[in-house]
Amino acid sequence: MQISVIGSGYVGLVAATCLAELGHEVICVDSDSAKIAALNAGETLIHEDYLQELLSRHRGNRLSFSTDLRAAARNSVVVFIAVGTPSAENGTVDLSCVEAVVHSLAEAMNGYKVIVEKSTVPVYTSERVHNALSPNGHAKAEFDVVSNPEFLREGTAVTDFLYPDRIVVGSGSERAAAIMREIYAPLVDGSYAQLASAVPKPEPARAIPMYIETSPRSAELIKHASNAYLALKISFINAVASFCESVGANIEEVSRGIGSDSRIGPEFLRAGIGYGGSCFPKDVAAFRAVTHEFGFEFPLLDEIKRINDEQRIRFIGKVRSALGTIKGKKLAVLGLAFKDGTDDVRESPAIKVIEQLLKEKCQITAFDPAAMDRARQILGSRIKYAADAYAAMEGADALLILTEWKEFANLDLVRIKHVLRSPIVLDGRNVFSQAEMAEAGFSYFSVGRPALEALRSLLKKGQSAR
Repeated sequence: MQISVIGSGYVGLVAATCLAELGHEVICVDSDSAKIAALNAGETLIHEDYLQELLSRHRGNRLSFSTDLRAAARNSVVVFIAVGTPSAENGTVDLSCVEAVVHSLAEAMNGYKVIVEKSTVPVYTSERVHNALSPNGHAKAEFDVVSNPEFLREGTAVTDFLYPDRIVVGSGSERAAAIMREIYAPLVDGSYAQLASAVPKPEPARAIPMYIETSPRSAELIKHASNAYLALKISFINAVASFCESVGANIEEVSRGIGSDSRIGPEFLRAGIGYGGSCFPKDVAAFRAVTHEFGFEFPLLDEIKRINDEQRIRFIGKVRSALGTIKGKKLAVLGLAFKDGTDDVRESPAIKVIEQLLKEKCQITAFDPAAMDRARQILGSRIKYAADAYAAMEGADALLILTEWKEFANLDLVRIKHVLRSPIVLDGRNVFSQAEMAEAGFSYFSVGRPALEALRSLLKKGQSAR
């Protein structure tokens, strides 16, 4: 299949590379000539497992990069639109990049095309794209518009694409639906996973994904509703975590009990300082905006955001309580990305916490395994950047854990205690075990778990009994 993917961001670059991996001839297009030059020169641009390997495998073979949208579209049967759809101030989706692509496509149509919405867009966008391609009902060429939302998690985007839970295709045309089935056939029939060269299948992945065909409107709504529901789970468990702190319960025990119910499941039930990234904040806001546009009240969406914002405020309150006063204090921060496994700092709770602490005149030295360069673009020289985790802690009044990188949990506690000025750790992601922190002699504060003093008392009683 001859395919163009318009956009070389997180979604576009992963989609283009993985479609080439499935055997299609793919041109990835971007208006940013510097990005295209970098991709043609062998750079990856984003931090994703397996992406560099697949780019090296297919670049110059089944995968090429270009700035010429019209030429790419003319040489393709299927055109995926994967450009940015940022939020406006009122939460509505800014579709200007999509509209610009559609305008260019209208001038490039030279035969039947399937135009695929891959960007996250609000319901009714497919109709708007269709109308833009056929003003006054007169199209220059025959085409169909399909909604095919992405469900990629940053950090595991490649395996999410190649081993998805489900593939959703919204189309009103059997001709377009048949072409989309052909595109995804190696995933749906399981033949891709059998290849010796296939990216390894993650342990929890489905053997065969569900292939769900819907109307375009339903497909568009599935994406926003899915992300809003996942954000709801995170905000719900964070609200429960706050109550756990009030009554002395342990959120990890509560989460395990809730998540063991097969109707609920354990995913997205980890308490912390809230969700971030390029999807959840934007998609919750967009879903809220579109419901208001159609006169539907959905106050639950407001509450999801309120709880998420409150988590950062509560965490900064813990920093104040632990240190007495925070003005002028030297703080070590581990974690800048919005979550582990990615270098993305968009809407990162870690960045938001840091920015608030800077307003309160704290001195901050930070380390992140992947996101230092991207964080520097936002924070500049307002903070210091360390070469490793221990260097970030040198002489600090407290250590703050703001991203759940697994390697942080394996740090040497004896060494941490030695390099910190004060043995105070504020863990916004519950990376460390309370028992080990108590035994190591830290003043340790986490999310939704009993105060460490009470835990130390229990440990002492246990030792006396022995």
